[in-house]
Amino acid sequence: MNVAVVVSGALVPGFVLVLSWLMPSLTPPDLQFGVRIPAARRQEAVIADQLRSYRRWLAAWGAAVLAAGCALVLAVGDRNGGAAVAAALLPALAALAVTLAGYVRARRVILAAKRAGGWYDGLRQGVAADTSLRTGPRPFPWLWALPPVLLTAATAVIGAVRYDAMPQRLPMHFGGDGTVDRFAEKSFAAAFTPVLSQLGLTVLILAVVWAVQRGRADLDPARPATSAARHRRYVVRLGAALLVMAASVDLSMLLAALKIWSGARTVPPVPLLAPVVFGLAVVTVVAVRTGQGGTRLRGGAADGTDGAAEPDTGLVHADDDRHWRAGGTVYVNRQDPAMLVPKRFGIGWTVNLGNPRAVLLLALVAALVVVLSLAG
Repeated sequence: MNVAVVVSGALVPGFVLVLSWLMPSLTPPDLQFGVRIPAARRQEAVIADQLRSYRRWLAAWGAAVLAAGCALVLAVGDRNGGAAVAAALLPALAALAVTLAGYVRARRVILAAKRAGGWYDGLRQGVAADTSLRTGPRPFPWLWALPPVLLTAATAVIGAVRYDAMPQRLPMHFGGDGTVDRFAEKSFAAAFTPVLSQLGLTVLILAVVWAVQRGRADLDPARPATSAARHRRYVVRLGAALLVMAASVDLSMLLAALKIWSGARTVPPVPLLAPVVFGLAVVTVVAVRTGQGGTRLRGGAADGTDGAAEPDTGLVHADDDRHWRAGGTVYVNRQDPAMLVPKRFGIGWTVNLGNPRAVLLLALVAALVVVLSLAG
């Protein structure tokens, strides 16, 4: 059986659907399916109704996607080529499409109810900012950054030492069953493609971790100190998880490089995939335990209490739905200097497309992905 097809065609869609099921529980309580909700309206019946509807949608269509994915896997078997690519990609894309459609349906209904009911009428809106995230951010987690950096350096050293002994034709790509299907003549570029891939990934994740430690937090203006403390803990934990993920992928690339440099004609896919699966598991567990922005973390006040001692300012989060386009998935605000902002549905951050620097960053990342894909 083609291991890559099994993983991508059956396991990945299942992973996506499980996360999608959990996602409403991981987002802040004042964000329901991407719609900003004042505290007094969080128990509205329409919100609970749309949560049930969203999960029924995922259960029905998700089951269809998984059944189709398993059928494709069985039909493809050990074959490579276009059929294997389709079986690997289509179920995952279908799972994402099902999630997006369910999210947009729920968001549309809640947004209409919010507007019809005037949920923000008469409320004092405010925005809280923690300037210390820029002036005094937490120290960069260099201890967590050492494994991916050392793995990249080790791969480069091993490659340099073994370069002369490498075969004249290097295997450059392996099919889903682990059999080599493309070779290249030995050259610096061909031999060190895994190192360049490691370097690009490591630098990118280090830059992301550095940026989010200084990025704008989505603080609750009712209790800003408590939410700021939770945000800091969230950034530290998720940053460490991302660096573990980087190290896991770098280890997988090192194992692949050793096979390439030895001229192997086949590689067992499972050992190469295992580190990546471990890294994904770490990120997923941390994301579920913390929630977006630290929503699921207990405690959070600067004095170590649960935040109840902090007086309520009487403010509600500003109604900023107008800045979120494409069903609440794309943020565009030319007045906001932030490059990265917290996602409204999901874990992590997205770019502010109203900031030219963020657009440039997105273009550079896309260019890096294209270069690495062509190099591989």
